[in-house]
Amino acid sequence: MLTTFPRLMLDHAAQRPDAPALREKEFGIWQTLSWAQLATLVRELAGGLAQAGLQRDQHVIVVGENRPRLYATMLAAQSLGAIPVPLYQDAVATEFVFPIVNAGVAFAVVEDQEQVDKLLEIRPQCPALTHLWFDDPRGLRHYDEPGLASLDALVAAGRLFNAAHPTHVDDELQRNRPEDVAAMFFTSGTTGHPKGVVHTHASLIDRARAGARFDRLTDREEVLAYLPPAWIGQNVFSYAQWLACGYVVSCPESAATVGIDLKEIGPTYYFAPPRVFEALLTSVMIRMEDASAPKRWLFRRCMALARRIGPARMDGQRLGLLDRIAYGLGNLLIYGPLRNTLGLSRVRVAYTAGEAIGPDLFSFYRSIGINLKQLYGSTETAVFVCLQPDHQARADTVGVPIDGVELKVAADGEVLVRSAGLLKGYYRNEAATAEVLSADGWYRTGDAGFLDAHGHLKIIDRAKDVGRLLGGANDGAMFAPKYVENKLKFFPYIKEAVAFGDRREKVCAFINIDMEAVGHWAERRNLPYAGYTDLAQKPEVVELVRDCVEQVNADLAADEKLAGSQVTRFLVLHKELDADDGELTRTRKVRRGFIGERYQVLVDALYGGRASQYIETAVKFEDGRSGMVAAELRIADAKTFATVRSAA
Repeated sequence: MLTTFPRLMLDHAAQRPDAPALREKEFGIWQTLSWAQLATLVRELAGGLAQAGLQRDQHVIVVGENRPRLYATMLAAQSLGAIPVPLYQDAVATEFVFPIVNAGVAFAVVEDQEQVDKLLEIRPQCPALTHLWFDDPRGLRHYDEPGLASLDALVAAGRLFNAAHPTHVDDELQRNRPEDVAAMFFTSGTTGHPKGVVHTHASLIDRARAGARFDRLTDREEVLAYLPPAWIGQNVFSYAQWLACGYVVSCPESAATVGIDLKEIGPTYYFAPPRVFEALLTSVMIRMEDASAPKRWLFRRCMALARRIGPARMDGQRLGLLDRIAYGLGNLLIYGPLRNTLGLSRVRVAYTAGEAIGPDLFSFYRSIGINLKQLYGSTETAVFVCLQPDHQARADTVGVPIDGVELKVAADGEVLVRSAGLLKGYYRNEAATAEVLSADGWYRTGDAGFLDAHGHLKIIDRAKDVGRLLGGANDGAMFAPKYVENKLKFFPYIKEAVAFGDRREKVCAFINIDMEAVGHWAERRNLPYAGYTDLAQKPEVVELVRDCVEQVNADLAADEKLAGSQVTRFLVLHKELDADDGELTRTRKVRRGFIGERYQVLVDALYGGRASQYIETAVKFEDGRSGMVAAELRIADAKTFATVRSAA
């Protein structure tokens, strides 16, 4: 049945008014908002927005962490036919200018003082921005800016407005149609200005329901909302599917308490990009290094067993009696406590998306009894295109097309999608819309891939990034940079990687070490260091990274198509790649072109055969200050391997 988000909320409030809808941790205590209370709050906020002059089809930016009143504000805006636009809360002020100006935004609702300061800083560049409300009043008592007020004041104004105009909000809500625009999400902008992806109530709800049917989601699920609401992945899981299913969404107290909150909530439905799963595993491995010798021995023995039979067990395969007994004992001693430590002891379905996940990382979680699966989608497809069925989860595919999805592969290898969940278009960008949407409704994903013999989709890389090596022994060989980068990032010591090689004779790479993992590794070996830059250039660290690179090369040699992509030379960067410096998007995707231009001197040194290269780089610190980081970077060669030819 076609509907809208506010109507879904009202349906839950009518059918189960006292059931919990949202939870928020405040001062260490979980506060619960029922569906009936949420409906009342949304009505009051909608009245306040109407009193302030918000009109149908106008945009409202929402900036902050996951907070119940920010979710309620989005529902309030949608109730009036307006369009919420969530923006990344960790973006610097200047990154807000384009979305606000592009969408002609006059209204903003933000979480706290940090976000207020950003918007006040750019207000001269955004003259249309006249109304600004904040949720958390701490630090804002003495602010005196025109149009600035608290959400409490907005709620109070809404009560007065609704008393004077008792039918206004209801009348506007009834005017809403499923085909109306529900939200706009800005893309990460890896190659230029971000694009505003326009979605309707129908497109988002259709995909939310399709995903819910696929995994049999109910109103009994528990979800922890801790990723940026501006990322459509988090927005679909904790907003669209929340309203479609009626389950409970819990908001952590802060980013620092997510680990604790995860254990307390014990989510049944969990979603995270690979970097989160990598960080969880890295923390486990660091703790195990500090454990006693007997505990390390037991952990290694149990994990060897889990790697051997755990994935088969998760895939529903029959195990021998001795293996079942041994796994049960391991579950009692290691796997169960480990799942509890990670906060994933109650997870029924866990998904990862956004980037490819390493096979070892993927197998680790499945081997200890966590039903981790992959999904495939994008902002433009409302996330859900392909999902992995239970018992058919593999690290090298992203699943099968789900209900309502047509999928085909073009002659050039690009994956094309058609479904009811596709974007309506890019906001004020007809040319970009025409580039990705065909006249007969097919969306060009920009991803290169193919369907395997079992009907599962396998993604190789972004189609525009798949290149060819020129010259030398690998002349004409395929080069898939993201594939190489992801294999390098599978190692806990490597946080980011950037591979170069298109139209070159060989592949070279920049590496970012993981400060926590490598720092711990160095401390255990009594290796002194003074910060990231010093640690990154230690000969011992370069050798550690070289070993990782050569293991990747050995794996690539076994793939005839990608054997030419082996990394021949690399360097460890003197600073961490940072979104504030323009090197990463807000979803932590590398901006390869920008990085190549910014560090052209390093690229030239890699391909010029130099043993080292001095560089100075301007950086932005978290407190807003600017500075310089300088270092003489070591450049290392890596062993490559002969291609392993398959039997004819």
